[in-house]
Amino acid sequence: MTNWLPDISSGTGPVYIRVADAIENAITHGVLPPGTKLPPQRNLAYDIGVTIGTVSRAYALVHERGLVAGEVGRGTYVLERSNGKQIELVDPITQALAGTRGLNAPDAKIRFDTTAAPDIGQGQIIGKLFADISNEHQTEISSYSRNFPASWFEAGQIWLARNGWQPAIETIVPTLGAHAAAIAVISAVTSPGDKIVFENLTYTQISRAARLLGRRTILVDSDEHGMIPADFERLCQQQHPRLAFLMPTAHNPTLVTMPEARRRAIAAIARRHSVWLIEDDLYGGMTGDQNPLMAAIAPERTFVVSSLSKSVTAGVRGGWVACPPHFAQRIKVTHKMTTGGLPFILAETCARLVLGGHALELRRRSVEEIKAREQLAREALSGFEFNSHPHLPFLWLKLPEPWLSGTFKNAALAEGVLIDDEDEFKAARIERVYHRVRVAFSSPPQRKDVAAGFMTLRRLLENGSSGYDSHI
Repeated sequence: MTNWLPDISSGTGPVYIRVADAIENAITHGVLPPGTKLPPQRNLAYDIGVTIGTVSRAYALVHERGLVAGEVGRGTYVLERSNGKQIELVDPITQALAGTRGLNAPDAKIRFDTTAAPDIGQGQIIGKLFADISNEHQTEISSYSRNFPASWFEAGQIWLARNGWQPAIETIVPTLGAHAAAIAVISAVTSPGDKIVFENLTYTQISRAARLLGRRTILVDSDEHGMIPADFERLCQQQHPRLAFLMPTAHNPTLVTMPEARRRAIAAIARRHSVWLIEDDLYGGMTGDQNPLMAAIAPERTFVVSSLSKSVTAGVRGGWVACPPHFAQRIKVTHKMTTGGLPFILAETCARLVLGGHALELRRRSVEEIKAREQLAREALSGFEFNSHPHLPFLWLKLPEPWLSGTFKNAALAEGVLIDDEDEFKAARIERVYHRVRVAFSSPPQRKDVAAGFMTLRRLLENGSSGYDSHI
């Protein structure tokens, strides 16, 4: 085992990234040659004056970069470089934008870190649609999409409609998925320096993208019913946000669904303070939830975004946004400016999936597959606390003592399972610690892989003390 210590005195990024970069730099320059055992995380934390959690996150990061490998009871070792390839250093700004996930997912791992639609054979349907469209629209495929067919809007109107609410056709904008839709809205209704409200836990790829656009992030407290109205009111009075991003149905990662009374309270506050709302309804159509959409309560200020990614196909980037009256043209322009435009073959495929009835059938089959996998989770993780829904492809797992979220993620990675720690969902720095991880289970190709992943996590949970000592 080496006596090497990282120099973290320089740099301005998060400490755990500076530690990881120092380890990577030492490996790159031969200071830590292949086979070297890194110091135990507890010892290194003491020696350089940081918390164990900081070192755990640093070790997890260099592990995700493919530089080291860890084994329970043996420690963490520097790996051989493959084919003599020079290791590419990742700068702190890039890593901060990427969040807590590695820039490239390591190979040969069970992917419990993505909620894309399960593989239920949709490739054959999509392949046939691609072939048909290629034969029928050769000119359109070879050029830019400047004029959108009416069918693209009709498909969005059908896909976004829920619980008696249906957007007017003139309010629909086809987009390259829900993420692109949200960014187009942010670009259209806010300016650099404006403040956007996010819940303490949220889909942080939107909050990070908003910061990249020069918008400022402010956080609102949530409870078991979602965003807390009193705290939202306080933020509106004191900080005057322009926009709030929320997931009222099947919140990611907590799975909370906001009751109708809470939705009406949030809408009333937004109306009083002239705050726009983005309603992310990605999982709404999968849940069977009967609460009214925010757009049904506050149609004059709510943008509803959704896509096919969670229940039909994530590989064909297709989504829609329903806008308040008279905003569709502005959103169409900002979407084009922020994405480069909508490829004809993707938008046409998505429209045919919906209008041909394929999307609803694929969603039904996806939900059935997810339901079976969620039952596997209930069986494998029986006795441990977690939030789940039989129609949703992830669960929010409470960790027993002495596990920390980042440490458990690191331990799972060492055992071949990729999961997300709670920091991946924090839109900004907060004091609250949840001691939870998100486990998504739609991506593995076979149920046997899902079951194996759950059993690996159970072994770690059951052997908390020994596992904890091995990974900190």
